[in-house]
Amino acid sequence: MATIKDVAAHILRRRGPMTAMKLQKLAYFAYGYHLIWEERRLFPERFEAWANGPVSPVLYGCHRGRFHLQPGEIPGDPDALDAGERESVDLVIEGLGELTAHQLSTMTHESGPWVSARQRDDAHDLERSSEELRDDEIAEYFDALSAADGQA
Repeated sequence: MATIKDVAAHILRRRGPMTAMKLQKLAYFAYGYHLIWEERRLFPERFEAWANGPVSPVLYGCHRGRFHLQPGEIPGDPDALDAGERESVDLVIEGLGELTAHQLSTMTHESGPWVSARQRDDAHDLERSSEELRDDEIAEYFDALSAADGQA
């Protein structure tokens, strides 16, 4: 199983420079879609319901204080992904990679696991929350997205 650092390194290698926020959101979408397409987690690290959307604290620790990231700046191995993991991540990059960080962030705020986690924690707008997003809710949300896109 890959780690979130491996996935982030792969995303940066494939897409090139991007903001830290966009990298976080692409990693989240890759995780969610992989969960339903492959019926297994993409990586063991969790996402939390931070004020600006789902964030992996582990990945955040790799880019804290930096706005823009270059390939090679995340200490992961992009070659560590197995074929199924790579396919899921690549499909997400192809489908969502042209969107901006803010567009991706808006998508995470509409409904689903981030909203549910913030409600569980009673976190209001811009309040901090470390509530974890649940895999069952992530799978349900991405299953519905996939069905709506005709990808299920």
